[in-house]
Amino acid sequence: MIKWFPGHMHSARKQISEAMPKIDLVIEVLDARLPLASSNPLLTELRGTKPCIKVLNKSDLADPAVTAEWVRYFESSGKGIKAVAITATGKGEATRLTRLSRSLVPHRGGPGKPLRILIVGIPNVGKSTLINTLCGRKIAKVGDRPAITRNSQQVDLRNGIFLYDTPGVLAPNLEDQRGAMCLAVTGAIGDNAMDHEQVAAFAGDFLLERYPQQLLERYKLGALPENGAFLIEEVGRRRGCLATGGVVDRQRAAELLLNDFQGGRLGRISMETQADIVVE
Repeated sequence: MIKWFPGHMHSARKQISEAMPKIDLVIEVLDARLPLASSNPLLTELRGTKPCIKVLNKSDLADPAVTAEWVRYFESSGKGIKAVAITATGKGEATRLTRLSRSLVPHRGGPGKPLRILIVGIPNVGKSTLINTLCGRKIAKVGDRPAITRNSQQVDLRNGIFLYDTPGVLAPNLEDQRGAMCLAVTGAIGDNAMDHEQVAAFAGDFLLERYPQQLLERYKLGALPENGAFLIEEVGRRRGCLATGGVVDRQRAAELLLNDFQGGRLGRISMETQADIVVE
């Protein structure tokens, strides 16, 4: 079972709650490959009636047809929500996001009345990258490990918009273990809180079920393995992840499979569709 909630994330909830009265608009950055698991369940409660833009980032890594369905899903839910699929490094996409923000709060953004935007997101969804793109310069620290933002900050975009940044927030109780495993596959969970082989086997089972062709092509497989555990063996053999005596180093093979997924080398893959929504 995956349980991960770094201590600094507790204070992030308090920071968001305290900042919200001064905010006009909320931008929630999601991972387009798993927009439900990468959402912050506290945000709906904290933002109240304030408009929200769901940004499905890393859309270049996600299945485009599935991403389009998620955009329609969020926008049809009402509740003052708009949704856009972007790649945070694209300046044109950042311009589109700025334009949408202004349209949702037309009475702000003029002299003496800046448009105040709070950007939130769980670790490793690309929130800091998006902030840097919006600013046109490096403001937020970017890294490939989760939970890199530790302190809140305010950024003046000098165009009538203020950005409020907060540390990444992840729900403290990961009761949805499928969602937690998906987060681990995409790199949003700290390495110390996960068993790489277990997570890779989960990823393998998923890929064998929904994206088998990508596996055949990437690893030059003659046939599909029976399950994710056997896939790790095949990947290890074909990629030279071998220990003494020619035994597959399953840890190395598991890490290689996860790295291939996270780097987009398996193709454009979405780990959640609307069929995965659990109705309570």
